[in-house]
Amino acid sequence: MTTLHRFSRADLVPTPWKNGGGATREIACWPPGAGLDDFDWRVSIATIAASGPFSKFEGVDRTIMLLDGDGVALQGEGVQHRLDEALQPFAFSGDVALNCTLLGGASSDFNVMSRRERCTAQVAVIAQAQALDAAREGLLLSLHGDWRAGDETLASGEGLWWADTPRPWTLEPLTPNAALVAVHWSRRTTTGTQET
Repeated sequence: MTTLHRFSRADLVPTPWKNGGGATREIACWPPGAGLDDFDWRVSIATIAASGPFSKFEGVDRTIMLLDGDGVALQGEGVQHRLDEALQPFAFSGDVALNCTLLGGASSDFNVMSRRERCTAQVAVIAQAQALDAAREGLLLSLHGDWRAGDETLASGEGLWWADTPRPWTLEPLTPNAALVAVHWSRRTTTGTQET
């Protein structure tokens, strides 16, 4: 059975960070109902309004991408990164204790978390017509402009995610300067290989 869900960024409900230092709006989490300690993967949009530590997620690989605002500087063991250019994914380990310093006013960012022993994520920003290979689990979000995704139409801030059924997508921007983020997960097998 196909699991396909539409969502709108405007409808996402804010919840506190794991460490209480900020707010996040969860888009999707798998499996459904999983908590912060047992999800396979999780996608959210966070608002960073003050400098402070990021939550640690041991055993989790993370990708973060600035959506709007001045951005932040991330500092921790082996990590020195300025997240100040919008729509540029940055991958890091959730095992690392990171401090976040605002580079100006509040910022918002797109977050992808994947439990390392179970799956890996690929995050790409798309700005032109493109065909995506079938992935069993994935997510699309229009960041700017309108898009056609197969039989679906996504306005800015709208997206969809799916799980358990491989889906290829043909993506087409319908407005100038459109941008969309695509995420797909590959599952780790018991032999350590990956399958999409």
